[in-house]
Amino acid sequence: MKLKIFWQEDCPRCPAAKKLGKELEMEGVEVCYYDVKTLEGLAEASFYSVSSTPGIIIVNDDDEEIAGWRGTTPTKEEIYSYLNKGE
Repeated sequence: MKLKIFWQEDCPRCPAAKKLGKELEMEGVEVCYYDVKTLEGLAEASFYSVSSTPGIIIVNDDDEEIAGWRGTTPTKEEIYSYLNKGE
């Protein structure tokens, strides 16, 4: 499983989401970041119906959504509760 974080530069809540992503990366979680102001980021956000930032999506190996938060940042414990289910 991996985490996809959708962000944009002028979002006041996005720094917390990016910080969480960096902490999880240091703990061995695969994290991908998407700036929704780019074509790639917007396309990926559209695919997962992310219409507000930050968006945090947990996906399985087939890129199917397991859990998601849109417009808010979950706690690390919330993330791990889903990541540990897949182990």
